[in-house]
Amino acid sequence: MPEKIKILYIDDEADNLVGFKASLRFDYHVLTAVNIPQAMSCLENHPDIVIIFCDQRMPDKTGVEFFEDIRISHPLPVRILLTAYTDVESIIKAINKGNIFRYVKKPWVEADIISAIDEAHKFYKANSMLAVKNDELQKAYNELNKFAYSVSHDIRGPLSGILGAINVAREIDDIEEMKEMLFLMEKSLKKLDTYILSMHDYYSLQRGELKVTEIDFKKLIDELKDIYVVLARTSNVAFNVDIKQDDVFRSDIVPLKLIFNNLLSNAFKYQDKTRNDKSVDVSITVENNVATIYIKDTGIGILGSHIGEIFNLFYRANSQEVGSGFGLYNVKSALLKLNGQIEVNSVMQQGTTFKVIIPSI
Repeated sequence: MPEKIKILYIDDEADNLVGFKASLRFDYHVLTAVNIPQAMSCLENHPDIVIIFCDQRMPDKTGVEFFEDIRISHPLPVRILLTAYTDVESIIKAINKGNIFRYVKKPWVEADIISAIDEAHKFYKANSMLAVKNDELQKAYNELNKFAYSVSHDIRGPLSGILGAINVAREIDDIEEMKEMLFLMEKSLKKLDTYILSMHDYYSLQRGELKVTEIDFKKLIDELKDIYVVLARTSNVAFNVDIKQDDVFRSDIVPLKLIFNNLLSNAFKYQDKTRNDKSVDVSITVENNVATIYIKDTGIGILGSHIGEIFNLFYRANSQEVGSGFGLYNVKSALLKLNGQIEVNSVMQQGTTFKVIIPSI
């Protein structure tokens, strides 16, 4: 059964309220108020009121004045004025000040009221959908602004660095100085490459549909090990993996790889270089159709004031290494697609642990 449309009727004549409610009670959820304070109380207690009928001639203020008062505080309900006289000026004021949807003459006829309710309900649904679309559009506009800034900063920045190094290199004869310039150019190119790859992951997540297959976490991690074992050796970081999977687990391999790749990349990238016992530990347990994943590092840590922000688009908690601010945002987006969750526990100069929980699909 569809939920009944909730209607508020305000009239200082009690008999009118009784007649209105008696006529419409089977098809609609009717609330009544004999004065403006009662009407305001109803609006506060019932935020899902769709339509408001109000008599023009009320003792404390007119229907137009009441509608004008609630335009800001209660903008969603559709407003309909009931008037016993055809005063053109009052109707114009109602439209201009009270922003009414329509008016109905008194004494009203049930067919006119039902027709007004039907049209008002359609108008309410259209406005509600428009409000949702406007919110989505505003979010997209805000994201576009951030993206435009990021393109300018994260693409043009490295390119400017490369061009600067090239111009300096033209005047260099010393081989050691030339190597230093090449190192700077390599660093800028790596930053640019990281940004482009992260941006590709971002748009793949936004547009792609889930492709569910059986997931073997040992095989998945073995593929990633080919990338990170070399990095672990060159950076003198112990890379430890523990996997316990006896149950079948079904998910989409692409967002799973993205989650692991970004979290592991950060775990190696932000190691505390002053430590001799650097490590990255991965623990995966699959049971009761849920994968619980821990990725722990001996890194520099994340300030408590930053933890609530690190999953936001373009946010960077520190500038120790190159980054675009896409990585953890992409992790969060991937987890949303997989109906997963993530928790962060970090202590400065002691390391960070990410806990990821993903249900089987």
